[in-house]
Amino acid sequence: MYLGRVLGRAVCTMKDPQLAGLKLLLVTRIDAAGKAKGAPFIACDSIGAGNGETVFLCGGGEAAFPFIKQRPPSDASIIGIIDNLEGS
Repeated sequence: MYLGRVLGRAVCTMKDPQLAGLKLLLVTRIDAAGKAKGAPFIACDSIGAGNGETVFLCGGGEAAFPFIKQRPPSDASIIGIIDNLEGS
């Protein structure tokens, strides 16, 4: 799992049928301090995240697990919204 920040929504007129009905969001990976790391990417949203929210994601084969019946071809899925981060 890793942290990210939602930058916006992706709208596709044509997509794989297994992605039908799924909300796709543009996300950038962030470190614990909230600084962006790497290029933005598209993630499937399983929980209703919104623009500007800090989220945590899973990747790889596990990215399809929140969508048991659909099993979309995705490398990243948002599985939680972070309300607060506390440093040690």
